[in-house]
Amino acid sequence: MNYRGRFAPSPTGALHFGSLVAAVGSWLVARHHGGAWVVRIEDIDPPREVPGSAAAILTTLDAFGLSSDGPVMYQSTRGEAYEAAFARLRAEGYVFPCWCSRADLAVHGGMHRHGQCVAAPDPDRPPAWRLRTPDDTIHWHDDLQGPLAENLLEVAGDFVVRRVEGLWAYQLACVVDDGEQGITHVVRGADLLDSTARQIYLQRLLGLATPGYLHLPLVLDADGRKLSKSAAALPVDPADPLPALRLALERLGAKAPAGPDSPRDLLHAALNEFKPASLRRSSLGVGGAL
Repeated sequence: MNYRGRFAPSPTGALHFGSLVAAVGSWLVARHHGGAWVVRIEDIDPPREVPGSAAAILTTLDAFGLSSDGPVMYQSTRGEAYEAAFARLRAEGYVFPCWCSRADLAVHGGMHRHGQCVAAPDPDRPPAWRLRTPDDTIHWHDDLQGPLAENLLEVAGDFVVRRVEGLWAYQLACVVDDGEQGITHVVRGADLLDSTARQIYLQRLLGLATPGYLHLPLVLDADGRKLSKSAAALPVDPADPLPALRLALERLGAKAPAGPDSPRDLLHAALNEFKPASLRRSSLGVGGAL
């Protein structure tokens, strides 16, 4: 099977350095395997979306030499596909309506299990829809983290696939779109590692192939915080991409030669020396100003 990777940012603001590292990392691994690399805009959460940020992210990626190998997919246009997947899960009895609030579940450690709701049905307000998870351990191999396992019942519980507002949850949309785009390998930040077991389970229920996974260490600031959550998460500058691109390559353990003076030339020069094993030796902490 031909390698097909992707980068899937949410348009909640400008592209910052941590996201740039994830984008470059996924691009490098895809190109190392002679594969394609596509971009998906995960714009299924309008309350969190910053107007204009989707276009700005794409412009910034292009300025850094990271252009999608095919049409950019927008999750906001994919409602029918999510509805079809949801209808299949509902018809087969895997999902159920739930009126439980976070406060209701707090006494149970915030977890919903066994399809047993704490709150009674309320005909005056819409429910969320949860996927009933079994007492089953999902095993998979991460190309960087190694063999991993997670018991869905213990760790995830019955998780939401459609929110109270009618919005589609990330887990369902991500799985459906990875299947639609033919993604064979997912390279992303380790903050999404805990989504993997849930996504593998959904893939199985929907008859979709499970891609390979590689979760990159997070880029941290000087205080050890995830960069996107800290004051250091300043947007990268598309008007002057080379400094940030060189630093991203360095953080990924890829050699960034001094000669190339365009982002595309720099990426391809680094690719000539890049090996995925170098990711194990990379240090992704920022530890100071970019």
